[in-house]
Amino acid sequence: MRKAIGVAVIAAVLAAVMYMPVIDAFVFAEARSETPAIHYIRQSDGDRFVIRYTHSIHLSDVIETYEVTKDGKIRLLKMEYEDLAIGMPGHAEEGETFTAEDGRYTLEFENRVLDSFVLFVADIDTDLEFRYDGRVYNLKKQLERGSSYRFGLSKLSLFELMKGVKMNGGQSNQEG
Repeated sequence: MRKAIGVAVIAAVLAAVMYMPVIDAFVFAEARSETPAIHYIRQSDGDRFVIRYTHSIHLSDVIETYEVTKDGKIRLLKMEYEDLAIGMPGHAEEGETFTAEDGRYTLEFENRVLDSFVLFVADIDTDLEFRYDGRVYNLKKQLERGSSYRFGLSKLSLFELMKGVKMNGGQSNQEG
């Protein structure tokens, strides 16, 4: 009887450890799926990250800079771009600052905080990168083209880490 109780206690502890959220991660969860695939990048001490993409219409770079807040949310700090064409703001709204300098436009946000957002990985040959902690992750190679992903921050359990797809490596950021 004692042996059975001991085995049950060990099994319960192992199960608790496996399913307890412990690892902070940037998570890309497939949207529009009943069983979404989860891709993740483990967070380190850095609180800033960048998403750089080539705008599909005017084919110039857009750089969005974010930071992780103390309560685990996403703060959009600024957007930088070269064209005011379709889809790109040409002025500031309340709580924003718009500047134009040397052919580049910057839109800074005072306090744009998000829980998550949807990222579409277009099936066209343009860039889509996630930059974090000195690494560059090519999202067109890591995620499925033509699919949408809910991007957010999450604590993952050991089970979720084993079940998910770790976005290993990335390339060293040569631009600093």
